Amino acid sequence: MTPDRLRAALRGVPDPQWLDAALRRVATEPTAIGRFFAAAARRCGRLPVPDPPGWTADEAARALLLTALPHGHAAAAETLYRQGDAAEKRGVLRALPLLPIGAECVPLLHDAIRTNDTRLVAAALGPYARHLEQATWRQAVLKCVFTGVPLAVVDGLPERADGELARMLAAFAAERHAAGRDMPADATDLLRRLTIPTTEA
Repeated sequence: MTPDRLRAALRGVPDPQWLDAALRRVATEPTAIGRFFAAAARRCGRLPVPDPPGWTADEAARALLLTALPHGHAAAAETLYRQGDAAEKRGVLRALPLLPIGAECVPLLHDAIRTNDTRLVAAALGPYARHLEQATWRQAVLKCVFTGVPLAVVDGLPERADGELARMLAAFAAERHAAGRDMPADATDLLRRLTIPTTEA
């Protein structure tokens, strides 16, 4: 994901002039980002954009606003996340992989994963989740399975899934079976792919 790709996705927003002006303003006056961030949904809409898949117009606009900052990205992301509503929090989480912040904002992922908001959990498991410790990441994947979040949202899942995640999934599958309930199809498929190599070996 790149800012240019997000800009292309937002060419058809209801008020593109507003977005252009907001980005210029934030680049020269970073403290202005708060009011533009809050207004993004009203001025750009909340509809899904065709590309990148899974993004909405307000999320893309908010991510662009954060990338437009000349400095202080981590501090701004922290403030906007803590003070924002659920949609604004998702905008911050979506933006994190695009910002020069290293692992500074991992606590925001921890917060999102602890919530019962499945859209926040999904947003937290994008590319920035590479900074999560493996144990925390596994628990987040299991939470996706438990809450019905499609595993397709988990960035890097095929490369990062390991034997311990397979063990956790198998235990969860056994619990579901005992309760007369099925595992989600994507979780069943992942468990199969994680265990078949071991069986064949």
